[in-house]
Amino acid sequence: MLSINVDEFLANISLISLIAIIGISLYGIFVRPSIIKKIIALTIFTDASNLLAILVGFRRPPSIPPVLLNLQPSPEDIRYFTQVAVDPLPQALVLTAIVIGMAVNLLIIFIALQVYRLYGTLDVRKIRRLRG
Repeated sequence: MLSINVDEFLANISLISLIAIIGISLYGIFVRPSIIKKIIALTIFTDASNLLAILVGFRRPPSIPPVLLNLQPSPEDIRYFTQVAVDPLPQALVLTAIVIGMAVNLLIIFIALQVYRLYGTLDVRKIRRLRG
C-alpha cells in the first residue's frame, strides 16, 4: 500500500508552483515588449520570491512564533523553543523587501508615464527606434 504524506505533498506542490511562477514572470520581464506587462511581471516575480523566502524560514508543525513568553526560561524551554520556533529573519527581510519593492514599482510606473508622455507609446521596440 502506498502511504502519502499530505503535508509533504502540498509543500512540494507549493515549491514547484513558486518556481513555475518565477519562471513565467522572468519570461514576461525579458520577452514581452510592453512596459506595462514588464511591470506586472516584475511585481509577480517580487511577490513570488518573497513567498519563497518565507517558505525557507517555515518549520513544519508543531511550530510556534519566535517569541519566548517565559521571563525565566529553563534550559528545556530554550531547547524546545529553538527546535520549534519559526525563523524570524526571513520574515523581517521580506517585510523590508515589500516596502522597497513598492517604492521601486512606483518609480518604474512614474518613468513609464514619462516615457508615454514623451514618445506616445509603451512598446520597447518602438521606443528604441524613436531614440534617434
